[in-house]
Amino acid sequence: MEIDTVQSYFNSDPVVAHYEAAAQKIGLWKSEEKIFQQIYNIEDSILELGCGVGRISFGLHELGYKHLLATDYAKNMIQRARDLSKKMGYPVPFRVCDATHLEFEDAIFEGVIFGFNGLMQIPKESNRIQALKEIYRVLKKDGLFVFTSHLRSNAKHQAYWAEQEALWAKGEQKELLDDFGDRFESTDMGDVYIHVPEQASMEALVQEVGFKIEVVVPRSIIANEAANVREFSDDCTFWILRK
Repeated sequence: MEIDTVQSYFNSDPVVAHYEAAAQKIGLWKSEEKIFQQIYNIEDSILELGCGVGRISFGLHELGYKHLLATDYAKNMIQRARDLSKKMGYPVPFRVCDATHLEFEDAIFEGVIFGFNGLMQIPKESNRIQALKEIYRVLKKDGLFVFTSHLRSNAKHQAYWAEQEALWAKGEQKELLDDFGDRFESTDMGDVYIHVPEQASMEALVQEVGFKIEVVVPRSIIANEAANVREFSDDCTFWILRK
């Protein structure tokens, strides 16, 4: 799976419109609000990666956070976010940026956020590791990185992964897939890619990069989300890592 293939999905009109609707009608999840307010101070400098059309950064601005930089590698997402920011009167800066090659100095952010499973929509493990290294690099000492993922251990999907394991063992997995745990599925908005890790392997990976794991917790444990949030996103797991 090539990054350009995934990027084209996020630049498509239906997907941009979907993320714009989320920014306007959903905003921060209760779980996100609880976590962000608990671990970040109002004055912290926070970098958001994979910001889409600004759902998280607009929510943080509404909570009073003053030093935000929202980024995404999909140019159409950023353009729509800038338009919406201007319409709402929110002075949140938006910038096109690739998480695997961050154009920032070392150790300049107190916090980094990669919401809505965005890290797991970077294809190839080597690219996800590169993104983690870049995030580690731009965080200050003791800075906190928050991201979400699904996990293959979720009981709801055990039959699916058992079937996939058998296909991979025979070399009959979908041609575009690189790593076991990859999914590339058709939706109403196009073909969407995501990697679903095992918790133990993900823990080992982030620790190898240098992070200390603070918390790994399912969203459903943190908050009872509203119906529109549950419709927008299945239950996922929050990871809170410290440099």
